[in-house]
Amino acid sequence: MYRFLLSRQWVILTLVGLALIPAMIKLGFWQFHRHEHRVARNDLVAHSLAADPVPVTELAAPGRTVARDDVWRRVTATGTFDTKDEVIVRMRTNADGKSGRMVLTPLLLDDGRAVIVNRGWIPADGELTKFPRIPAPKSGKVTVTGRLRADETDSSGIKNTTGLPPRQVMRIDSGQQAKALGRPVLGGYVELTDPDPGPGGPELVPSPDHSSIGPHMAYAVQWWLFAAFVPVGWVILARRERRDRAADAAKAARAGAQDPPPATDGAPGPVARTAAAPE
Repeated sequence: MYRFLLSRQWVILTLVGLALIPAMIKLGFWQFHRHEHRVARNDLVAHSLAADPVPVTELAAPGRTVARDDVWRRVTATGTFDTKDEVIVRMRTNADGKSGRMVLTPLLLDDGRAVIVNRGWIPADGELTKFPRIPAPKSGKVTVTGRLRADETDSSGIKNTTGLPPRQVMRIDSGQQAKALGRPVLGGYVELTDPDPGPGGPELVPSPDHSSIGPHMAYAVQWWLFAAFVPVGWVILARRERRDRAADAAKAARAGAQDPPPATDGAPGPVARTAAAPE
């Protein structure tokens, strides 16, 4: 009844199905792990943003990568802004998706070190090769509060292109800024939240979204459902094939029963014998 399953077509179909099942299960777990990573990241961001601010020098040091658990922590720093060594980061967008630049201003600490402060976003107006006019921050000693961020590296997908106009960079890199300043710079940077620059100043970077968990869990369930449907679909196709073959065989049998049997050994058929009978 199911001998057709040994045909070349069905053997190939079965092998493809057997290969798809583990592949889809693996894709489902990949999406599930992405969901778990997103949930963990949201929890970390929420915890960091809710914690009381601490001095940035407690969490960052020159040449040291910011620890993963310290990213997004609220920190404070006291010093003097060095606007003459201020740089801009090209090709950045704001919350509305508009293209512009980020303003990086070194904050010189009392101990001779510095920390890079991202004062916010400005629109990309005017000629891109020229350094734009940027409203100056408050002069003298100031205390700033912000979110601690890690340096942007090649692994973040941002290339540090060379040959840019003076005081323009492609990514935020404390090591690069340390070379330009000629003094130790704390690893990472501070994303300013206070004081507010006010009207005309750079637009503060908004707080990260840590409420959305994304569609990864739904994608995982979809892949697992696809994996479960493969054997179900295989059974449905096999039963349909068997039913169609049985119907074709029955149709052929009925057609054969309606045809008269052929004459054999030269013996006359029923019509011939009747015609040869005497009157």
